[in-house]
Amino acid sequence: MSCRLVYPVAKESDCVEDLHGVKVPDPYRWLEDPDSTDTKEFVDAQNEVSTPYLNGCEVKDVFHARLTELFNFPKQSCPSRHGDKFYYSHNTGLQNQYVVYQQDNLNTPGRVFLDPNTFSDDGTVALGGKSFSEDGSLLAYSVSVSGSDWRTIKFMKTSDGAHLDDVLENVKFSSITWTHDNKGILYNRYDKADSADGTENDSNVYQKMFYHRLGSEQSTDILCVEFPDEPHWISNSEVSDCGRYLIVYVRKGCDPVNKIWIHDIDQTKGIAEGPLAVTKLIDHFNASYDYVTNDGTRFYFHTNENAPRYRVASVDLADPGNWMDVIPECGHLLDWTACVKKDLLVTCYLEHCVNTLYIYNLKGEKLHQIPLLPGSVVGYSGKPKDDFMFFKFTSYTTPGVIYHVDLSSDQFPSKVYKETSLTGIDLNDFETKQIFFKSKDGTQVPMFVTHRKGLELNGTNPTLMYGYGGFNISLTPSFSVSQIIFMRHLGGVHVVANIRGGGEYGKEWFEGGIRANKQRSYDDFISAGEALCRHGYTSPERLAIEGGSNGGLLVATCCNQRPDLFRVALCHVPVIDMYRFHKFTIGHAWRSDFGDPDVEEHFQWLQKYSPLHTIPNSNIYPSILLLTADHDDRVVPLHSLKFIATIQKKLGSKTERPLIVKVDTKSGHGAGKPTSKRLQESAECYGFLAREMKLSWSE
Repeated sequence: MSCRLVYPVAKESDCVEDLHGVKVPDPYRWLEDPDSTDTKEFVDAQNEVSTPYLNGCEVKDVFHARLTELFNFPKQSCPSRHGDKFYYSHNTGLQNQYVVYQQDNLNTPGRVFLDPNTFSDDGTVALGGKSFSEDGSLLAYSVSVSGSDWRTIKFMKTSDGAHLDDVLENVKFSSITWTHDNKGILYNRYDKADSADGTENDSNVYQKMFYHRLGSEQSTDILCVEFPDEPHWISNSEVSDCGRYLIVYVRKGCDPVNKIWIHDIDQTKGIAEGPLAVTKLIDHFNASYDYVTNDGTRFYFHTNENAPRYRVASVDLADPGNWMDVIPECGHLLDWTACVKKDLLVTCYLEHCVNTLYIYNLKGEKLHQIPLLPGSVVGYSGKPKDDFMFFKFTSYTTPGVIYHVDLSSDQFPSKVYKETSLTGIDLNDFETKQIFFKSKDGTQVPMFVTHRKGLELNGTNPTLMYGYGGFNISLTPSFSVSQIIFMRHLGGVHVVANIRGGGEYGKEWFEGGIRANKQRSYDDFISAGEALCRHGYTSPERLAIEGGSNGGLLVATCCNQRPDLFRVALCHVPVIDMYRFHKFTIGHAWRSDFGDPDVEEHFQWLQKYSPLHTIPNSNIYPSILLLTADHDDRVVPLHSLKFIATIQKKLGSKTERPLIVKVDTKSGHGAGKPTSKRLQESAECYGFLAREMKLSWSE
């Protein structure tokens, strides 16, 4: 028999804000202060409700045990060559963090080079990015504590693993770019209060790019690029393959558009003073440009300028107005392009949400298609100085295969280098189908549906549908042990909906689900759920939805708009308060997707769906589990806290279904989260789902 939970009583303030003539009550604004005693007590009180409820989910412990068993298999990245050594990341199975290995050649065993598991006892200090010097003698790497976006950069020798004295602090949203003289790196940092550790909400503004010369103090680093009149612009960099040019990317948000500035590095002095003198090759925010390679002053870019599904184009710095097509736009999305063996281009296309690989030359002539099954290319290594490349393939039923491609032969033969396999379960028992369904406005939208073979379409199958739909991010096939367990032991169906706002079909698909068109993302997701019910996969009582970050916004919005369609909602680190998201940490960058609440027209878009402000006055609402974390300085916890306080106040007495939040500690937005925490969270989510749908575990 169901029992209504007793929720903490959250105090309410009389805060009311006038937004473009609209009076907006904000009674829980006090939850925006993460350091206040009231907020900490509220978090503790919420965890005192959610923790016993999750622990009481009958399936949780058996799910966790099975997940721990099946997840314990070796996992590896593609090897890459730096200097005269190869490096790859490897996890023996249940290690909290991947370990970086070094090997003399591809036929010799690797040895531990850098083990992030030694950074902390509980695995909550993680390796962020890493970058080897041009000669391979040095490694610069960044470290993240408790999942925060703040980074610390350290340096070590590759010959003996000894660390240098250099340490760089206050790093955030940064590239790590070595100059080819191996004397220093370019990196990005913010001015940061000493107390900032990832739990603060302060807006990140006025990022700067510096050059650090090894052996010097960080306080003497050379300021290379800054934007004193544009507090929200950010920059990143890379050095051209020839080492002569520094390419500076300038962005003003998350929109896939950027400027390209180029600095001619003094080959004698290197970077000796700043700000850098730059040639503004592209000085507008009209399109995306990514450097591929250069031949002298002729540069090659992967771009969507006049090509919504991208192309490769070249331009000579001596004639910057004359751009030439190298690989013209075609009917499928050109996802990325890389240069290898000096004059070969590896192109990865996205064709109806699965990847294909081709090899071209710099003349734009197609030389070869690399055979692939339907799935995703999730790893790549290969540089202009290499006569080989590696790529990693995966799918919903393939854990991972690393292929080696020999580029010294005109036939470009590929062979399996490493193949991941699971023991204890037969992956041949499962199948994936791609189904197209009609959205509210008639648009055909694809989704992947994975389940055990022989599934009966009787409308009773527990189904978990995942979505994202934003920021030009494409959802392609990926492997998940948790999903396999859900399908095998709980009779589940797993679905991924490729809704608008993502990048699956290029610029038009992306722009079709953002800003004034954001509702189309929600319509697509709701239509996917309706199609699953219509085709007999499931029914509203057996349909759950899941998403994180922008996908958490998607889940919360769809719960509000169609509470009758979904039985369970798993809502990870969601964006919820659409009137104030831009005021915290890097939230201002999301205005490119959501619009600017300070602009009246944009505010009117947001009014229609902001989850915090559109909770229905209904007796029907999905069982909802919100998940956030104390060190999430990407989507700060206040979104989840204000939302849970509001729905518990408004709906807590109307429904017996649980409305709960779990606030994790020493965790962030997701990157770098240790394996132990990931497995625990997954078991709690599926345990919650099973409890709410009354599912029984089947051996």
